[in-house]
Formats: sequence, C-alpha cells, structure tokens
Amino acid sequence: MEPQQLRTFVTVARLGSFSEAARELGYTQSAVSQQIAALEADLGTAVLHRRPVGPTGAGERLLEHAGALLLRIDAARADIARLAGAPSARLTVGATPLAVGAELGRALAEVRRAYPVVDLTVRVVAQDVLPAEVATGAVDLALVDGPAAPSDPLPLPDVGPLATVAVAEQPLVVALPAGHPLAGRSGLALADLSAAHWLDAPGLAPTAARLSAATGVEGYRPAARYLGTDVRGLLALVAAGHGLALLPATAPAGVPDVAAVPVRAPRLVHRTELVHGALPEGPAALLARLLTGE
Repeated sequence: MEPQQLRTFVTVARLGSFSEAARELGYTQSAVSQQIAALEADLGTAVLHRRPVGPTGAGERLLEHAGALLLRIDAARADIARLAGAPSARLTVGATPLAVGAELGRALAEVRRAYPVVDLTVRVVAQDVLPAEVATGAVDLALVDGPAAPSDPLPLPDVGPLATVAVAEQPLVVALPAGHPLAGRSGLALADLSAAHWLDAPGLAPTAARLSAATGVEGYRPAARYLGTDVRGLLALVAAGHGLALLPATAPAGVPDVAAVPVRAPRLVHRTELVHGALPEGPAALLARLLTGE
C-alpha cells in the first residue's frame, strides 16, 4: 500500500468521482484508476464502488486509517526537513483565539528585534487542528489552550514527536448575565449546572460534550451555537441571556453586563501550552525560549 495510492483513494472517496480526483491531483483519469486498482490488488478487496463512486465497507474502514497514516507521513517529512534545513527567515505561528495575547505580542517584538527581516505570520486556528499543523510544518509552533486539571497537560491528539510546554495557567470562570440568579455567588460547581443553558462555542469554550467529560455528569445541552473566534461576540450573547460559557478569568473581565463566577469544582484551570517539533536555531527557536522562559 503506497502513500500515493492512499492519497488518491482518499481524494476519490471525498469527491465521489475519478475524473474530479484526477483534476485535483493533476493526474490523468487513467492514472487514478490504475492507482486504485493497484491498491485493491494489494489489499485483496475492492475499496470503491464504481457506479456511483463511493467507498465499500472495506473502503470505509480504510478511510478510518488513512487520515492518521497520511498525517504521520507528512509529519515525518516535516520533522526531518526541520532538522536538516537551514534557519528560515519565515516564522508562522499558530494560536487558538484565547491564546493570542500581550505575552505573545511582546515575545514577537523581541524576535523582530533579533531578526529584523523575518517574514511573520500569525494564524488563529481551532485547537483540534493546530497539533497536526505543527506536525506537518504548516506552522512552526503553536499556542493552544483549554481546561485541564492543575499541572496536567492538555489532551492533545498524538500526531507525531511534538513537545508541549506549559506557558500559563489561570482560573476558570462561568460567564453569565449580570442579572442571573447565580451572578453573586462566590463559586460554582459545574456539575450543578448540567441543566443550565450553555453556549456551544467550539472555537472558544468547552463544548457540552467536554463539560460532560470534565464533570462526569450528563445533561449539558447547548442553547445556541457560536461559531466565531471573537470572544467579545461570545460575551455579547452571554450578556443577552443566550447561554453560559466556561472561560479563562481574564476573558470576561470588565465586560459590561457579564458576571464571572469562579469554578469551585471540579479543580480545573485554563492552561496554555506551546506545541512544537524540532527547532533549529532561528526565529522559531527564539520565540519558544521567550514564551517558556528557558
């Protein structure tokens, strides 16, 4: 099973067309057909129905493996390239929305002073995507954040030999309307809020499923979905009574009509981590040292 055959299979399955896959991959349709035929001969079974085009039962199972296999191949190429390559004058930093802050800004200013001509890009990306982007070289390093037990690492996917280093921890709060009956409490137990209406904001706050996993309590349900990455937009919905949100303590500070009540139980913090692969001396390595204090 060759990697290129696997990529071709994934593309055909995604597009549902041999000809469309050929156009996207830059092959002839005959070459695509030959690769699929060779893959099926190697596996000893058909992985694609031809009319209409779609994965067979075996093909569905192969798709479950394909993403992880191709990701690890791309990650291996990127890792070796980082170790063997010369220092780059380009620096691409990935960050989750709540990880972009003053500390990153100050560190990047130091990098610019040391490397005045560095070509800098900061990409704001969802947490579940960033580790793979670091592994495959789409970004040089990344800041990711989320709730975790104190001093515990964030639960990130295993996508390659990446290092994770804690950058910061801060308390978690429940953001709710200033007039909410719970707004005056000194602390809240998340398990007591399973029947409350929550805002489902996967780019900024834990989803209902993650709240259930953190508390061991079922019943959390989203009252509305917020698919943006602007925390002010999320807090405007909180203030208007559309739902609660679990956020780091600094996020709702000073926002009108929003109260922030500390989380008393379970013991959780908002943790920010730096994720990176091999870092040859250059802008990325300097930024990592500045962010981690090493």
